[in-house]
Amino acid sequence: MKMYHARLAMPFGVLGILTESECLTGIDFLPDETLPLPAQTPLAQEICAQLQAYLAEPNFRFDLPLLPQGTPYQHRVWQALLEIPSGRTESYGALAKHLGSAARAVGQACGANPIPVIIPCHRVLAKAGLGGFMNHTTGSPLQVKRWLLEHEHALRPAG
Repeated sequence: MKMYHARLAMPFGVLGILTESECLTGIDFLPDETLPLPAQTPLAQEICAQLQAYLAEPNFRFDLPLLPQGTPYQHRVWQALLEIPSGRTESYGALAKHLGSAARAVGQACGANPIPVIIPCHRVLAKAGLGGFMNHTTGSPLQVKRWLLEHEHALRPAG
């Protein structure tokens, strides 16, 4: 079982915050029934404060020390994701073209993103539709992706 430095309740679920060496290393989407856990370190407190600032203002720009674990290719994709501003989206294909890669490889790197929300993989869409999120193409992960995009005014609410 992972030892989270905070568990933060958000409108779309509970986020488990993982840190190491004064850097954010992971954010996990936890089951809805997971109890919140107050920040256990000053860094976790800052991460939670910035996530709450994002809830209040979707254009909030995170300023946190990040240490995601991944391959050099994944790091290239994640860096490109950080360049997509709030309220904007990019397609897997366009991002792949920009990186000199393939759309499927970009999708796999997005699915492997250990710091979702802050590294905004939710801003990458399929050519026709939402695409996947957190290695899922159906179910509650797509509801989270839709919520994040609607919060950022990148998608109009369904209805």
